[in-house]
Amino acid sequence: MTSKTLQKPLLAVLLVLAIVFPMVAANDYYIYVMSLAYIMAIAAVGLNLILGYTGQLNLAHAGFMAIGAYTVGILTVDYGVPYWIAFVVAGVISAIVGFFAGLLSLRLKGHFFSIFTLCVGFMIYLVIEKWDALTHGTVGIIDIPAPTGLGPIRFDNTWSQYYLVLFFLVVSLWLMSRIVHSLLGRAFIAIRNGEDLAETLGINLMRTKVLAFVLSTFYAGMAGALYAGFVRFIGPAMALESHTFDMIAFILVGGIGTLFGPLLGAILLTWLTQSLQFLQDFRMIVFGPLLILLVMFFPQGLIGYWRERQARRAAASMQDRRLQRSVIGQQQEVGTNA
Repeated sequence: MTSKTLQKPLLAVLLVLAIVFPMVAANDYYIYVMSLAYIMAIAAVGLNLILGYTGQLNLAHAGFMAIGAYTVGILTVDYGVPYWIAFVVAGVISAIVGFFAGLLSLRLKGHFFSIFTLCVGFMIYLVIEKWDALTHGTVGIIDIPAPTGLGPIRFDNTWSQYYLVLFFLVVSLWLMSRIVHSLLGRAFIAIRNGEDLAETLGINLMRTKVLAFVLSTFYAGMAGALYAGFVRFIGPAMALESHTFDMIAFILVGGIGTLFGPLLGAILLTWLTQSLQFLQDFRMIVFGPLLILLVMFFPQGLIGYWRERQARRAAASMQDRRLQRSVIGQQQEVGTNA
């Protein structure tokens, strides 16, 4: 049985496990942590589109997530806008800012692009921290309202908010799957593999890379909007580049350029971080070497390693079948001659 044959049943099992998780969790804290992991996974899925599939390292991703979160916070707290309207606006504004940032930054290549986006992220952080009249400055925004109910469904407890986040995670993964397996997704991968070759194939490099950047920042804005409604407090530190590096770690551990790698990495590293809370400031001394070992021994991430192992097993199985057919053919030839 091939990995593709196993994929759909495995995904169905994982979805069922995610649905029943709150029912078997020891307390609401575990549900809270898993919900945060899902939100960060949505943002990491967006970063993986520009990094893993298009080959561009955007170091301002946390800044765009902060834009989405602050859009929801400002609109709901200061102007009384309903949460779901603010949610849609958050994704759109993040994408619009991403469009203009992409137009400027994507004219650069390699580490120059990464350095430019690092500066963009720092500018976003400074705007959030210094613009007191709009963003509340260093105080941040508190008492952000939770997502309002949809008909008879209410999101006023940890369980309901968990399922809301899970719903958006599933939708985000489904949409990303449609994108990366489309002709547009093949264009992204072609650019990652070689921009000169992609251009000879008729791909408009600038337009395609900007589109990837916009889609990536839209995911970040949507994740930020969910984060604001779930945590209900946001501050300028949310835009720091350290959070972008966290998402890069999710991608590297789970598997860069894979659909479910960011999700796996987000879940594993979020729970690992929570497990090391008792070490407080020293937990990075443990977390850092563990991450280095994972990257050293699993350079393609855990999902990449699993795929390589499945490919080797399939190749070995194919070779065994060929050998068996060869032996049977020789036996039949000997019997015929006899």
